[in-house]
Amino acid sequence: MSTTLVNELIGRFGEQAVHVAQPRGEVTLEVPAADYAAVCTELRDVFGFDTFIDLCGIDYLSFGNDEWDTDGVSAEGFSRGVEGKGPGRFKWGEQPSHQVAASTSIAPDELPGRRYASVLHLLSIARNLRLRVRCFAPDNSLPVVASVTGIWPGANWFEREAFDLYGIIFDGHPDLRRILTDYGFVGHPFRKDFPLIGNVEVRYDEQKKRVVYEPVTSVEPRVGVPRVIRDDARFATAQAERGNKILEREARR
Repeated sequence: MSTTLVNELIGRFGEQAVHVAQPRGEVTLEVPAADYAAVCTELRDVFGFDTFIDLCGIDYLSFGNDEWDTDGVSAEGFSRGVEGKGPGRFKWGEQPSHQVAASTSIAPDELPGRRYASVLHLLSIARNLRLRVRCFAPDNSLPVVASVTGIWPGANWFEREAFDLYGIIFDGHPDLRRILTDYGFVGHPFRKDFPLIGNVEVRYDEQKKRVVYEPVTSVEPRVGVPRVIRDDARFATAQAERGNKILEREARR
């Protein structure tokens, strides 16, 4: 982490806009949607972030909700699934839900005030610095942020991918269309309320002599139970043995 960069960003954009993830020291600048394009231009021209690395979309629906109860682990090392319809457990048209704490009731996942965000990763070659820039879309029903293709042309296909997978619209993009899914695809598959089984299934119809699309009927949502990693004394033993071997080698020198 560059303390100089952090101080520069705080001095220009305020302490509330700058976040440092410890212990990694990764610096994030959070920018309002109305100032996104202007701030990105300033980051390039004033702060020296001339190189675009990456851009992605994020959906914060269900952020922070636990999918698995790891307090009651079985003897085989498997956790117990939490009741509800979390990611991968609901069908098309259903909404993700979760188990209410200390209760057996089920509640739908609450929509966050700011659900969709566009995240940039930038590099300053001259200063050998990296920066993460996050911009939340102000409207969850129609998430729109400014395009940065006029600032960093390399963002073109990355913004198309975020549009395709998350439905984030990049205002000012020269050719905003799907890049990974079919042109007739319905929905945005990386959204948290998009079912993993999809919304249509494809089969060849012998009578019509062509491929037909139909609502999903033959696939049921299914999520495997994850393995829980518990404390293992063998790990600590191996570390101690490795340390003893190092001490023995040092003593023989």
